[in-house]
Amino acid sequence: MPKYRKRFVSRNHSASPAEESEYVGVSELAVITPSYAPDLELFADLHRSVLRHTPEDTVHHVIVPPRDRGLFARFEGPRCRVWIEPDLLPRTYIPIPLSRLWLNVARPWPPVRGWVLQQSLKLAAAARVEADAVLVADSDIVLVRPVRVRDFMVGERLRLHRIDHGVHSGMRRHLRWHEAARQLLGRPHVPAPPLHDYVNSLTLWDPKAVRALQDRIETATGRRWQDAFSSHLHISEFILYGVFVDELLGAPAASDTGICHNYWDATPLSMADALAFADRLGSRAIGMMISAKSGTTLEVRRAAIARCMDVARRESSR
Repeated sequence: MPKYRKRFVSRNHSASPAEESEYVGVSELAVITPSYAPDLELFADLHRSVLRHTPEDTVHHVIVPPRDRGLFARFEGPRCRVWIEPDLLPRTYIPIPLSRLWLNVARPWPPVRGWVLQQSLKLAAAARVEADAVLVADSDIVLVRPVRVRDFMVGERLRLHRIDHGVHSGMRRHLRWHEAARQLLGRPHVPAPPLHDYVNSLTLWDPKAVRALQDRIETATGRRWQDAFSSHLHISEFILYGVFVDELLGAPAASDTGICHNYWDATPLSMADALAFADRLGSRAIGMMISAKSGTTLEVRRAAIARCMDVARRESSR
């Protein structure tokens, strides 16, 4: 029997009484991907893998700049929704021409950097989808095995990605992210390292927890959550979500699930190196990622994707 939930209405959008009383079907999984024109072909590969490896009611939500909407319109349908960035932002946010900055006219300083804005868009979209779990995946990721939410559950709760004591004193960016997260959550004291690391290229969020996180930020800061979030120059959505779920909600058993096989280097992969990378696909990995910043050619990337798929198939047939 399908599950139903009352439609969630963002605090930044109005709804009619009829909409507020409407009940909608709740899917098991949704996928969220911020993207833009230069990553169009990478997104196409990811989307094909979403259609192949997720349940039939999974919707892939892609968030793009307004100028790129037409390019991504070809993916729209029952299993893909194209959002433009203003759909998920308060009306006070406007782009600064010829830059990757945005201005919040309600609080003009500091301007919002594109990287920070992208993180807030993920959180905004995750709070609005009607699903039990959200898979957050950038365009340079491809799914290589079936994604079943039950595999990531502990009882009735979604497992949290966490690398215990993964942040040491030399990881200054991570320490700043921990500090920013605790400021937003009203927990100003940052424990001495080592601290847990919640950053991953592919991760699952609980939309209910994301909505609770947004409410907590507003209570702790007295501001709209997106305004408070975007006022930070250095912030990590993954650290913020992880600290909130771990320390305020009490996460169930958390671990490094190794769900994505990653290549992070800025050096392009050769064909031989890409195939060798693919052959090292872990048995728990549901996805693979070759960083777009590596400059790896599309031909080499797609050869690595095909090899990863082959590795996964061979293992499943054993």
